[in-house]
Formats: sequence, structure tokens, C-alpha cells
Amino acid sequence: MNRKITMMLMMIFLVVMLAACGSSKEGAGSSRNANAGAAKSEAGASGTNTAEPATAAPAEEELTIKHKLGEAKVKKNPGNVVVFDYGVLETLDKLGVEVAAVPQGNLPTHLKKYEDSKYTNAGTLFEPDFEKLSALKPGVIFISGRSAEAYEELNKIAPTIFMGVDTAKYMDSFTENVKMLGQIFGKEAEADKELTALNDSIKAVSEQASSSGKKGLVILTTGGKVSAYGPGSRFGVVHDVFGVPAVDDTIEASTHGQSISFEYVAEKNPDYLFVVDRDAVVTEKGKQAEPASKLVENDLVKKTNAYKNGKIIYLDPSYWYLSGGGLLSLPEMLKEVQEGIK
Repeated sequence: MNRKITMMLMMIFLVVMLAACGSSKEGAGSSRNANAGAAKSEAGASGTNTAEPATAAPAEEELTIKHKLGEAKVKKNPGNVVVFDYGVLETLDKLGVEVAAVPQGNLPTHLKKYEDSKYTNAGTLFEPDFEKLSALKPGVIFISGRSAEAYEELNKIAPTIFMGVDTAKYMDSFTENVKMLGQIFGKEAEADKELTALNDSIKAVSEQASSSGKKGLVILTTGGKVSAYGPGSRFGVVHDVFGVPAVDDTIEASTHGQSISFEYVAEKNPDYLFVVDRDAVVTEKGKQAEPASKLVENDLVKKTNAYKNGKIIYLDPSYWYLSGGGLLSLPEMLKEVQEGIK
């Protein structure tokens, strides 16, 4: 009997002890949970949340570009670039900017790679293919004088910027265009580097030319006719930038030049005669153009200092007539003049 009572008392004691242990563990767990909750609350209050904060995607930067024909709002680094000016195409090429569409019909020799089928044929310089361009959805379109009449229509398709070089202030205009393209495509450093090198070369040639005491005349030949170009004109860069004094500074400054005769050339007697042969790059299909030398080197011109001293300089019309005003053509134009006046 006593033994049974003793066993019962021991069992009751064990039950009580186990209950006490369970209660103690539960309290410790509650305490830990409370401490963890407090820590989380504290972290939130101090701004040290371990979760990554949500960030909004950066907005695309937009540039406002003012130009001769108006104003354009262009996104930085626009895609699907369309170019209707070969000087601009040269500069973009030199800066490493890819383009999507160009007029492929009469590309200068140094830009023939853009005839590749990976580039969309944008029509011609005078007649853009509006249907193709609309389907392309360009981010920007660059034009100059030859495409100026299409500006309004092109501007409906995409922001369109006139980039023609102002021949009355050639280097200021050229520099502004290069810097603008550098800004649009994030190539400012590259643009500045190219301009610095080019300006250094121009300075050296200009000093050489202006100190020689010799004068030059620039003419363009086409279809048996001759036009002269003086300072401030289409080819006035010879005088205004490269420093060759003009044999006649009263020549009408115009895109098409001043119509002249060979009697005029003989009368002015230039020391240097620079010739741009338009027919060498712009001829009807199937027709063979005669070299400008057959027209130019006649009995009248043979009386000039230029002929007598071997200083009739035939300029590359791919650079001078088709293109010009770009980071590829202007250095080559400078080299031709430099070689010619040696």
C-alpha cells in the first residue's frame, strides 16, 4: 500500500517538472521572437532595410538642337540614323557611329562601303524614299542643301536637322557641326581630338600658302563650261581656310559659281589653278566623260603662270563636289592643296 502511494507521488512530481520545463522553453522562444521583432522594427526606423530599394529606370536624355531650318528635339544616342549629307556621314563614320540609311545611288568613292545591303537605300539626295523611311522609324534624320526642300515631309517622320556647312564662315560652321554630332552621340572627346589635329594641320598649310606671295583661282568644269569660285563661295575654303590668296576677290560668291571664259583665266594669270571636274563624278549612265584637262589646257591657259610652272591642280571631285564638310574629306582636301602649292 505504502509502496503504491510512493509511486504515485513520484509520477505526480515528474509531471509537474515536465510542465515547468515546457513553460520555460516557451517563454524563452517568445522572448527571442520579441527581440527579433524589435530588431526589425529598429532597422526599419534607421533606414537600414536589407531589402533592395526599388529604383525607377533613368529617363532618356533629350537634346534640343537649333538649326537653319528650325528646331529638333532628339534623344541622346538615337537609333536608326538616316543621313542625307555625305559630310555628316563621313563625320559619323570617323566617330564610330553606326547609321541605318543613306542615299546609295551616287556615293563618293571613299564611302562606297555604305552600298552594302545592311544599309537601307534612303532614295536620292533630292528625292527621299518617304515610304521606306517611315517603315524604318528613324531616331533622327540629317540633311543639307540638296535635301532641304524635303525638310517638312522628313520632319514628320523623325526629328530632322539641317547640317549644311555655311561657306561664308566655313570653319566655324564645320566645327559646330562636328561638336553637335559629338554631343548627340556621346562622342565629345573623340570630336575634340579630331578637330584639334585638323586645326593644327590647317594652320601649318595656311601659313605656308599666305606667305608665298602666289595667288590662286578655283574653277569647276562641266559640259564644256567653266565657273569660277572665290572667297566665301562653295570652294572658297581654298582661300578662306587653307590660306591661298585669291587672284580675284570680286568673284560672285554662290553655289554655282560665276560663269567665266578662258580669256578671263588668261587675263587673271593665276599662279595656281585648282580644277574641280564635275563630269568625272556626275555623268549620264552609259556616257564617258572627257577629262577636264582636255578642256582646260588650251592655248589661252598655257600662257598662265599656273601652266608654265606645272601648277594646274586637279582636285578629287569625290571630296570637293560630292562630299566636303566632313572629318574624312576636309583633311584630304587640305592635303591636295598642300601638295599642289609645294
